[in-house]
Amino acid sequence: MNETGPVHGDEADSEAAGASAVWQRVSLGAVVRPVLTAAGLVLAYYLLPMTGRLTGATLAGLAGGLAALVVLFTLQIRWIARSPHPRLRAVEALATTLSLFLLLFSTAYYLLEHAEPGSFTEPLTRTDALYFTLTVFSTVGFGDITARTDPARIVTMGQMAADILLVSVAARIVVGTVRTTVHRRSADVSPPGKENPEQHP
Repeated sequence: MNETGPVHGDEADSEAAGASAVWQRVSLGAVVRPVLTAAGLVLAYYLLPMTGRLTGATLAGLAGGLAALVVLFTLQIRWIARSPHPRLRAVEALATTLSLFLLLFSTAYYLLEHAEPGSFTEPLTRTDALYFTLTVFSTVGFGDITARTDPARIVTMGQMAADILLVSVAARIVVGTVRTTVHRRSADVSPPGKENPEQHP
C-alpha cells in the first residue's frame, strides 16, 4: 500500500499538469486566433485597392460579403456545438464575426463617399470610414461625421438595423448554443438517475 500510494499520487499530479497545459494552450489559441484574424482583416482593408466608383459589381460584392458573413456565422454555431471548449469557441466566433461585419460597412461608407463626394459631412479616408462605423455600432454618435445624402443615410440605417440583429439575435444564439452544449456535455458525464454520493454519508 505504501509503495503504490506515491505512484498513484505522481500519476494524478502528472495528469493534472498535462490537463492544465492543454487548457493553457487552448485558451491561448482562443485569444491569439481572433486577434490574428482581426489584424489580417484590418490589414486587408487598408491594403486592398478600392476604386472611387461604386459600381453594380461593387454593390454585389458587398451584398455577397454580408451573405458570406451569415454563412460563416452559421458554420461557427455548428463548430461551437461540436467544440470540446464551447465558451472559448464562442469568443472566437463573435470576434471574427464582429470584425468582418464592421469592416464590410466601413468599405461601403468609403466607396460611397468616393463615388458621391459630399455624402458625408467631410471626405472619408479609410480610417474615417472605420471610425464612423464604430461610432454607429457603439451608438456613441459624436456628430463630427454624419450622413448627408439619402444613399448614405440608407446605408447607415441598414447598419443600425444590422447592429440590433447582431447584438440581440446573434449574441443570443451564440450564448444559447454554448449553454445547450455545456448542459449536454454535463448530462453525458453525469447521467440522470445517478445517485449523488454527497447524499449518502
